[in-house]
Amino acid sequence: MTPRWQAAMIVADEVDQAPLLRTRFTLDEGHGEVTSAVLHVSALGVVEPQLDGEPVGEDVLTPGWSSYEWRLRYVSHDVTSRLTAGDHVLGLALGNGWAVGRLAWSGKSGLYSKDVGGFAQLEVTFADGHEQVVATGADWQARSSAVLADEIYDGQTIDARRREPRWAALDGPADGWSGVHVAEFDTGRLTEHLGPPVRRQEVVRPVAVTTSPSGQTLVDFGQNLVGWLRFTVQGEAGSTITVRHAEVLEHGELGVRPLRTAEATDRFVLSGGRDTFEPTFTFHGFRYAEVGGWPGVLDVTDLEAVVVHSELRRTGEFECSHELVNQLHRNVVWGQKGNFLDVPTDCPQRDERLGWTGDLAVFGPSAAYLFDVSTFLQDWLRDLDAEQAHNHGITPYVVPDVLKWSPIKEVRGTPDSTSFWSDVAVWLPWSLYQAYGDEAALAEAYPAAVAHVRRVESLLSPTDLWDTGFQFADWLDPDAPPDDPAAAKADKGVVSTAAAHRSARTLARIAEVLGKPEDVAEFGALADRLRTAFTEHYVEADGRVRSDCATVYALAIDFGLLEGDVRAKAGDRLAEVVAEAGYRVSTGFAGTPYVTDALTATGHLEEAYRLLLEEGCPSWLYPVTMGATTVWERWDSMLPDGTINPGQMTSFNHYALGAVADWMHRVVAGLSPLEPGYARSLIAPQPGGGLAWARGALETPHGRLAVHWRDEPSGLTVDVTVPAGTTALLRLPNGTEQELTAGEHTVTA
Repeated sequence: MTPRWQAAMIVADEVDQAPLLRTRFTLDEGHGEVTSAVLHVSALGVVEPQLDGEPVGEDVLTPGWSSYEWRLRYVSHDVTSRLTAGDHVLGLALGNGWAVGRLAWSGKSGLYSKDVGGFAQLEVTFADGHEQVVATGADWQARSSAVLADEIYDGQTIDARRREPRWAALDGPADGWSGVHVAEFDTGRLTEHLGPPVRRQEVVRPVAVTTSPSGQTLVDFGQNLVGWLRFTVQGEAGSTITVRHAEVLEHGELGVRPLRTAEATDRFVLSGGRDTFEPTFTFHGFRYAEVGGWPGVLDVTDLEAVVVHSELRRTGEFECSHELVNQLHRNVVWGQKGNFLDVPTDCPQRDERLGWTGDLAVFGPSAAYLFDVSTFLQDWLRDLDAEQAHNHGITPYVVPDVLKWSPIKEVRGTPDSTSFWSDVAVWLPWSLYQAYGDEAALAEAYPAAVAHVRRVESLLSPTDLWDTGFQFADWLDPDAPPDDPAAAKADKGVVSTAAAHRSARTLARIAEVLGKPEDVAEFGALADRLRTAFTEHYVEADGRVRSDCATVYALAIDFGLLEGDVRAKAGDRLAEVVAEAGYRVSTGFAGTPYVTDALTATGHLEEAYRLLLEEGCPSWLYPVTMGATTVWERWDSMLPDGTINPGQMTSFNHYALGAVADWMHRVVAGLSPLEPGYARSLIAPQPGGGLAWARGALETPHGRLAVHWRDEPSGLTVDVTVPAGTTALLRLPNGTEQELTAGEHTVTA
């Protein structure tokens, strides 16, 4: 139930950077003990609330990033146990965050708000039912903090000499405070935070401290991660420790060129006493830190990296007998953790960190297996719906959509719906429904899915092909020049029409689930039109698909555009194309998630395994052989000679190409749902590639589902765990099938 808001959004009068806001209040007397006390808090920026000088919760970067024009989230904390009779102080520490700080590569800041604002409402209920409200308003006070600068991209500067540790305590400083003013703000924008909070998740210790060729001190954490450094140090008052962050080294020095304009630099000014620093108003994507100004000799025990992301429960596991494949899977997991920080971003390190829709469209099934992302992505889909509803049904390239204020219009014209990226409006809700079986969430996402498909229908050419307008299509084809990632082998019309068909067909299925027969007919007919046009204009009788490359065959097969003999011939041609490339990956963002499935479905399982297990560049395992601990944006983000790809768009933490994990879960391990939410499961491992064993496990909505197969001299042995209240179909490679009830099973074939 939405609170009755009495609070106002308040802005400090005289403080222009990271203000501290507070109010002193006395609990009403004569009403007995406090039986309930809930603090609702939000900000235009990010906020860390304190009560009587102590943090209210463990959350950081609250309230996160949503489409602030229509949805500003608030977070609620139960503080009942912390309120006793007498006086108290409520405080808010504020930072720029996404609302005020700069976003995207345009260099623009203040896209949502020019001023940092704080919002809080404390609702106290007493034993006799009396209620007291303490809310942000014009009577609050403001003062400067120890934070001199804070930006998501650029880092944070903290001057320990300016700290007032007790600023929000009853015995805190009485002087140095100024006033606040009420900002114009519509409380109707406030919405409860549906997804999980962003929190500190774990600590990673350094594995080495070295000196670079230029004499810089470098700290290696052994893992590309997202978060910040934390340390306690003592040195000369006024001296500064500077920490620069990067994902890789190049020629032994910090590889900062991929960051583009993001400084990714924290600065800490020492007080002369013992200072603890932790920059919680920013975050960095890094494995390496360059530390300057450290008093004395830096040791591996002197600092630690704090891993930060949304609090997602791990649900899916995978492991096999091939250690490089296991490392690839670990890289996918770390990539998801680092990029699922309130918004599902493309990358966590450079001047971007945006919710690119195309990445999530293809990674959704993998994401939903590895972690419980149900509420995390449901909240994001609400932002998508808001953006789309205010832009003629166009699903934007990024959500929240800051590119509407970006020079991208000057490069590509006014953005419109584009295949794969905009298709997330349909594909993601369906993936989540398959994973969790939540029909209410599917129904909530339905209007945006309908709006997208109808928008695409309006963009089709008279031939019923989606062959007009800008398309990313098979973005980052490995054969494209470094400075032209859109120059793919795959014909854009083929890619886009295939995607449109998949969206129309999927939407018809969603409409059937939701009991909308007229919509089933409408979108089913559209899918039929698209399929007819695709086969008429793009497919030859011998199964050849226009542009004759791996991506177009993968999509035509996996998206259900071919059948019978033509499909079989297309599968054979795909296998030939893959072999001609030496089993090195030749697909970009569009083709990569589907090429192994298309090979498997057309009888070319061994070719799919050879593609997965190839170690030469480009391949999934090449980055692993180069020491990668997350999935790269480009197949060759780092070249074999150890230099960074010369392109201006090079990330070492991009989960999109890790979408192959879905195939690993479903085909190598053999776990997939036969009914939404795994009410009935399919256990169908397909061994190959010389693997001796593989196992997968998933915490489904019904309990633990698991499989462990071993290729032994006596035959294939498969151990299966089926959750209570469900059944599973076990399909063995020899074609035999059997129904399994809940419990433990061992089958040998």
